[in-house]
Amino acid sequence: MTNYTVGLKTGTRNRALTIEAEDALVAALKSKLENPEAQITYVRKANQRGDRRHPHEGLRTRKTA
Repeated sequence: MTNYTVGLKTGTRNRALTIEAEDALVAALKSKLENPEAQITYVRKANQRGDRRHPHEGLRTRKTA
């Protein structure tokens, strides 16, 4: 699994999430599932050095029954 950074825009608010996924499409779909009203602005592989210094939010794992 690889870490991807997904940029989201909700109204006037921008934010970035770090998601562990098999590929970029799965990372985008996971973030869209969690935030259906948000627009996805970008998906990229996580930058190990930069993201450690300035960490992004992680996608919450939702427990399903």
